Amino acid sequence: MSQSDQLAAPGQHSPTAAVEYGLDRTYPHPSRQAPAKAAAHDGGIGAMQDPPHLTLGERWAISASDSQFNALAGAIGGFTSGIVTCPLDVIKTKLQAQGGFAAVQKGRHVGHAKVYEGLVGTASVIWRQEGVRGLYRGLGPIIMGYLPTWAVWFTVYNKSKIWLGQYHSNTFAINFWSSIIAGASSTIATNPIWVIKTRLMSQTPHHDRHLFSYYPKGANTPTSRPTLHAPWHYRSTLDAARKMYTTEGILSFYSGLSPALLGLTHVAVQFPAYEYLKTKFTGRPMGAAPLQGQDEKAHWLGILSASILSKILASSATYPHEVIRTRLQTQRRPMPGHEYMEGLGGVAPGATAGTAPPVGLQKSVPKYRGIAQTFQIILKEEGWRAFYAGMGTNMMRAVPAATVTMLTYEYVMKQLNGTRAQGRQKQQALAERTELSER
Repeated sequence: MSQSDQLAAPGQHSPTAAVEYGLDRTYPHPSRQAPAKAAAHDGGIGAMQDPPHLTLGERWAISASDSQFNALAGAIGGFTSGIVTCPLDVIKTKLQAQGGFAAVQKGRHVGHAKVYEGLVGTASVIWRQEGVRGLYRGLGPIIMGYLPTWAVWFTVYNKSKIWLGQYHSNTFAINFWSSIIAGASSTIATNPIWVIKTRLMSQTPHHDRHLFSYYPKGANTPTSRPTLHAPWHYRSTLDAARKMYTTEGILSFYSGLSPALLGLTHVAVQFPAYEYLKTKFTGRPMGAAPLQGQDEKAHWLGILSASILSKILASSATYPHEVIRTRLQTQRRPMPGHEYMEGLGGVAPGATAGTAPPVGLQKSVPKYRGIAQTFQIILKEEGWRAFYAGMGTNMMRAVPAATVTMLTYEYVMKQLNGTRAQGRQKQQALAERTELSER
C-alpha cells in the first residue's frame, strides 16, 4: 500500500498520485504520444533526444517501500534534532536528577549541596566544570537513541494507521491508538540506550569534597567492584554499558521502563494533536507535501505552528512522569557484596567504614522502587514543585526538538517522494524510447 493510500481516510480512495506530494506524477499513456512517436520514428532514432538516466537515488526511491521512506525520514529527523538540542537536554537532565542524590533544602537529604539552578545557572556550572564537552555529554547515546527511536516510531505509526483504518473510520481514534502502539514499540526497543544517555548526562566530571557523592566509582576491569569517594564513573557509552552490565545486571538497562511506558500518554496527545492542527493549517496530512499552486511558505509555517502547539500541549500534560522516570533511571541498583550500602551506593547513616550499620539498615534497598513509591517519596521530601523541576528548560529543549524533528521529517518525505516521482517519469520515458527503437 502506498503512502497516499495510508493517508486517505478509511473507506475512501486515495488522493491522485499527480497531486499527492505537490508534484506532477501523471505519466503519459503511450497512445497519447502516438503522433510524436511516429514523427520521431520517421525522422530516425537519432532525431530523438538522449534518453534520461536514472540516478542511484532515483533507482532506490523507485524500489523502496513507504515504510522505508518513513524510517529514513524519521531517523534523519531524530538525528538532526539530537545534535541541535543536546546542550538543553543535558541541562534538563541535570535539573531533574539532582534531587535524587543531593540535599535540596534544610539538610533533609544526606548528600551534597544543590549546585544546579535554572537554565543559565546550570549552563554556567557545566561550562565552568566541564567546558563545551560537558554540554554535549551523552551525544553518542542521543544519536544512537534518536535514530532507531524515530525510525521505529514513524514506521510503526503509519503501518498502524493502515491496519486500524481497516476496522475503524474515526480518524482521531486511529491516530491515538497508532501513537500508543508506535510509542510502546520504540520505547521497549531503545530503553537501554536512554538509560545510558541519562546516566552519562547526570554524572559529574570529577570528585570534589564539597560535592561528596554516594555513587561508587569503578575500577579499570569489568569484574572489579567500584570504590567510594567519587561521582559516577562512566567514560563513554560502551564503558557505561559494560560497567552497568557487570555490576548491576541486565535489568539496569530497563530501569524506568514502567514510567517510560506510562509516558506513552505524551505521544498519544502530541501526534493526534499535530495531525489535527497540520490538517487545519495546511489542508494536508502528516508526510504529505503541499499541492501544486499551494503557498509553500504558508504550508511550512503551518507545520511549524502545529509542531510547537502540539508539543507544548503534550509536555504540559505529561511532564511529571519524566521526573519520575529520570529518578528511577539515575539511581544505581544495589551491587552484590555491598550489604552495608544503601540504594544510592553510600555507607549507611550511623555507620563508619569497617563497622556494621545500625539494625534495620543491613539490607541494601534502592531508594526508589516503582512509580507509585517514587511519587510518594518525591512528594513527601520535596513537594509537588519537584514534579515540575526543569519544566521551563524542558520546554526550551522539547519544543525546538519537536519542531526540528517534524520539519526535517516533512522535508525529507517531500524530497523522497519527489525523487520517486522523477525516477518513475524517467523510467517511463526510457521504456517508451526502448519501444520506439524496437519498431
